[in-house]
Amino acid sequence: MKKATIQLEDLACPSCMQKIEKAVKSLEGVDKESVKVLFNSGKVKFDFDDEKITIDKVENAITALGYEVVKSQVKPA
Repeated sequence: MKKATIQLEDLACPSCMQKIEKAVKSLEGVDKESVKVLFNSGKVKFDFDDEKITIDKVENAITALGYEVVKSQVKPA
């Protein structure tokens, strides 16, 4: 498992936060218990299995909802 943080451009409301959290949790390879969307900082934090999913796929799921990804950071767990 690796740890990832994705910085979003703009997180306008709590319902946006819930949409993003639901989308990331639905992805195969993401540890559903680890997903946290931090409203105040506009960050999405989660653990993932890099043999099952790439950070690009997670970013694509977020951008498909209409949110802009500023940058991503992946660290070994």
